[in-house]
Amino acid sequence: MFVDRIKVFAQAGSGGRGSVSFRREKFVPKGGPDGGDGGRGGDVILRADRHVDNLSDLFYEPIIKAKNGGHGMGKKMHGRSAPSKIVKVPVGTIVWPAEDRKRPTPNAQRLAPNSDESAISNQQSAIEPLIDLTRDGQEFVLRRGGAGGKGNVHFKSSRNRAPREYTEGEEGERGHFLFELRTIADAGLVGYPNAGKSTLLRKISAARPKVAAYPFTTLHPIIGVVEFSEYRRTAIADIPGLIEGAHRGLGLGHEFLRHITRCRIFLFVVDVAGSEGRNPVEDVQQLRKELDLYDPLLSQRPWFVIANKMDLPNAQENLNALRRKFPKIDIVPISAAKAEGIDELKKKLAEWLEL
Repeated sequence: MFVDRIKVFAQAGSGGRGSVSFRREKFVPKGGPDGGDGGRGGDVILRADRHVDNLSDLFYEPIIKAKNGGHGMGKKMHGRSAPSKIVKVPVGTIVWPAEDRKRPTPNAQRLAPNSDESAISNQQSAIEPLIDLTRDGQEFVLRRGGAGGKGNVHFKSSRNRAPREYTEGEEGERGHFLFELRTIADAGLVGYPNAGKSTLLRKISAARPKVAAYPFTTLHPIIGVVEFSEYRRTAIADIPGLIEGAHRGLGLGHEFLRHITRCRIFLFVVDVAGSEGRNPVEDVQQLRKELDLYDPLLSQRPWFVIANKMDLPNAQENLNALRRKFPKIDIVPISAAKAEGIDELKKKLAEWLEL
């Protein structure tokens, strides 16, 4: 199961209470107070791990709790501090405070499909996330454990030689949070269902997304690593197929548009043969429009066109029409099914990404 958004409750450990104790030893009369302090409660720490690809573990364990600190003891012995609770999350996880209902998104793609664009823009918010974990091994203290209480040794004085006072440990911090995964990749494959994105990813990387002769076979983003000479590599994300109105919540792709916000370049994969009854030129224009409506900043990033299915009839004619419509855009003709043009595409990809 692929989970890229989850609400969790995190609670750090409470500190242990201080001890009330008096020294009682042979030949040591009136030894005085010797109650130790309580140990500190454990923190809740998030750690980005490149071996974790989604948030499904938190789906089954949405309550994260760290252990409490140990209580103080006699002979001025401190209680044991509790270990931190380490929670591994995917690289690219953003943490939001869930107590605030409004959360910043490029637009309100969670709105109903019939919501207009003005309603979308009105729901944009300027709230900042708590953390964006973008590096493998990066850590963030989500909730801090409480300090331990003080033992009675801290309350002795010349006027109070046998204090029985102590303090309880502080409670650990707690709160509700929303974890949202945004896949980190250098390039994003964007296209309509059945355009051949998954087949292409299979040909240029070791990724094995599902391929079938029906739309929406890709149900969640898939990352493939493309290897180049001289130990160069890049990550490419296969985004589920978009349809018109995706920015308003139509189809499957709207759920994963957030995953392309980190991509440096966009690769529009089109069925240049029009085998699904669509016009390739209109496909590119509509895909560009969907990205712009989702987040205007996305339309300003570099983009290129991969003309797939060149082995089918009418492909060359439509390819010429694409080149006439977008004369300044690199268009690479390929046939992913027959692995034709893949080498040229990889050369262009290295050039586009300046590898």
